[in-house]
Amino acid sequence: MRIESLEILCDIVRHGSFSRGAEVNGVLQSAASQTVHHIERRLGVALIDRSRRPWQLTAEGRLFYEGCRDVLARYRDIEAKVRRRHADADAVVRVAAIYSVGLGDMSQYIRRFSESSAHARVQVSYLHPNQVYKSVLEEKADLGIVSFPQRQRELTVIPWREEPMVVTCPPQHRLAGRKSIALKEIAREKFVGFDRDLVIRKQVDRFLKQHGVPVEVVVEFDNIEAIKRAVEVASGISILPEPTLSREVKAGTLSAVPFTSGGFVRPLGIIHRRGRALYSSTRLFIELLQNGSKKES
Repeated sequence: MRIESLEILCDIVRHGSFSRGAEVNGVLQSAASQTVHHIERRLGVALIDRSRRPWQLTAEGRLFYEGCRDVLARYRDIEAKVRRRHADADAVVRVAAIYSVGLGDMSQYIRRFSESSAHARVQVSYLHPNQVYKSVLEEKADLGIVSFPQRQRELTVIPWREEPMVVTCPPQHRLAGRKSIALKEIAREKFVGFDRDLVIRKQVDRFLKQHGVPVEVVVEFDNIEAIKRAVEVASGISILPEPTLSREVKAGTLSAVPFTSGGFVRPLGIIHRRGRALYSSTRLFIELLQNGSKKES
């Protein structure tokens, strides 16, 4: 039985979804379903009760899933030890970050890190949020940077910083140029949103619902850059983290307007595998991120 098959099964169970489990492993849903069937045929038992909606693990499935998690954890620990036989002098801090952290923002931290730690370097990969978690869990990345970090048993979450969420609209929009606006002023506006499966979309929806402010979602994207381009061409307004709009505001292609009451922020967090000893270069980069965040605030 291949390690990849166990990973697909565990991701399906962890997400409670065949489609999400397939997505994070870069395979089709049909391939993920076939993988589970192959495992069940090999074991001679049903691992998933498909007669229920939503489906549930059988008793044998729960036992096998818990065992697979332990096997994968041990395998990754061994794999990590093999990969990390190099001394700190050859260290590379591998960071997986969501797209919206921004290349310019991270470049500043990388430059400071290079100045203070000439023997090590930082390698950043920008990924979809699900892929950031997967990279850290599989130790393909030492650290992950995500928004609205999700607590998981296998992960340690270190709070990093909070970014104000603001209304963004084209310069010609009726709200552009205002010093601040009340949330109710965007009621029934055409709205450019995040994809429904993203955590940030759920947080925006919850914020609007709590204040009784309906909007008309006309288009959805899985990343901030696409949302900004849609707002620029007047597809609608949106609610985005203020730091991600600095380039467009400076260029005059978008306006950013804070809420009068404030209080809605996007928390960013640093994640790493729980229980894993961090190299000195990785700890140094975490400290640099935290200290840089304090100076910004």
